Amino acid sequence: MSNPIYVRLKQTALKTAEMLGIPSFYIDYRGETERSIESLKTNALLRKCFTYLDETSLDSGHGLSHAEAVALDAGSIIQVEGRTHHIEGRLISELIVYAQIAGLLHDIKRKEKDHTIAGSNEAKKILNDFKMEDRYKKYIVAAIRNHEAFKEFPEPEDEIAKLISDSLYDADKFRWGPDNFTTTLWLMLNSLKIPVEMLHKNFIDNMRYIESIKTTFRTQTGKNYGPEFIDMGIKIGQAIYKEMMDILNIKKGYG
Repeated sequence: MSNPIYVRLKQTALKTAEMLGIPSFYIDYRGETERSIESLKTNALLRKCFTYLDETSLDSGHGLSHAEAVALDAGSIIQVEGRTHHIEGRLISELIVYAQIAGLLHDIKRKEKDHTIAGSNEAKKILNDFKMEDRYKKYIVAAIRNHEAFKEFPEPEDEIAKLISDSLYDADKFRWGPDNFTTTLWLMLNSLKIPVEMLHKNFIDNMRYIESIKTTFRTQTGKNYGPEFIDMGIKIGQAIYKEMMDILNIKKGYG
């Protein structure tokens, strides 16, 4: 990142995030997170899935690191929810992988209009080459189609389809917390070359939109932990906004 103003604002974001600490989801579900990490590293289907992800073709703010983070948390959430729904352990092990595939592929067409539809269509093509039951392929495709906030989506066809879809959605919306202000924002700004004045102009409205995500979490795990992610993100955003105001006041001669 070459813009010195954005370098300064990002440093403020990172310092604020460090002061806030990590979301309690990762503390309370450390074991689930470790299992999800191990799955991402070692599962053959997931290694194959990675080969379809080209960083150069992905959206700047929703690239490989975003996909991995969503996949990681989707794999953790579905473990917690699977136990709550009394799903037996062998099936939970499979569902971790399916939720993670959905996480890795969910933004594969982020650059396109109606990216959830385009992404689900692309995922359907990709999964044709994967050795898994057809119904799970269908569940993954449906989850990708249904991961956008404030959009109507078809009711999942059964409990397993709903678990995959809801775990993907909530893992994706966890990213609207600290990740949004420590990573995603700066990748997008660096790519789009947005001036700080424009960032300032739209910042409060964007913060209000992010806060509205708090009411949309779908799993009980998401409802329990998602609002904390969002609140932490908002606090980081407020620190960025304050620093930005100071910078703009200095530039305009009011400081």
